[in-house]
Amino acid sequence: MSESLTPQPSAPETTPEANSYVPPKWRTEPRFPDGPAPDPAGSHHERRIRSFQPRRSRVTTGQGEALKRLWGTWGLDIDGHSVIDLEKLFDGLPVVLEIGFGMGEATAQMAAADPATGILAADVHTPGQGNLLALAERGGMTNVRVANGDAVILLREMLAPESLAGLRVYFPDPWPKARHHKRRLIQPEFLDLAATRLAPGAVLHCATDWEPYAEQMLEVLTGHPEFENTQADGGYAPRPDFRPLTRFEGQGLDKGHVVHDLLFARRRQVPPNE
Repeated sequence: MSESLTPQPSAPETTPEANSYVPPKWRTEPRFPDGPAPDPAGSHHERRIRSFQPRRSRVTTGQGEALKRLWGTWGLDIDGHSVIDLEKLFDGLPVVLEIGFGMGEATAQMAAADPATGILAADVHTPGQGNLLALAERGGMTNVRVANGDAVILLREMLAPESLAGLRVYFPDPWPKARHHKRRLIQPEFLDLAATRLAPGAVLHCATDWEPYAEQMLEVLTGHPEFENTQADGGYAPRPDFRPLTRFEGQGLDKGHVVHDLLFARRRQVPPNE
């Protein structure tokens, strides 16, 4: 806006309302009115270090059409308002929560290979949400639901205790800079919450190609009283057959990255304090 050289009227007196928070348009104006909400839980009000960053990128025509057509049936916003009836949502199937699914290719493959398990896939990436919905429709996979928003709010506010048959966290943001390590998802506090939502014996499966993060995951999981390593040697697990080799993972392997899988089960009985 150009500046005027004429005298300007004095600014109005500041009021509390004038200083109130005004969210940016991308948080309040959905690109798909009947699709995922821009900020379903009003997360700017929650002063918590987040383990993710919303990514804004182009939604293709196919992804947009899938969001418009399928969100009302297979999508849900993580608004924190009510507990989800997973049994009703998945027609009685045991349900695994996947946190962060990228473009959804691996999720779709796992859903197709195991139609007897429901996958509740949570992410904040709109193109990926549309792509996964399109893949599920194309493959006739009715055992997938897409959740939009903060997975911590989903676990804490919207899932019943011991309601999950598994939890998958594949290639989360490693936050490589030391000052950002506090943003990593796999922390003792997160494991405290996850343990309450996993049924006894349910497996938390993590995978990462960032060596320092893998070491941290192994340390905090090994030290948590609610989880036990499924590997007898107490180390990393070989990649299980049900986790597909993704394009992203293949690119990392081509660059010499080492991928680590960690499979820890929620204990059926917590050992007594020594």
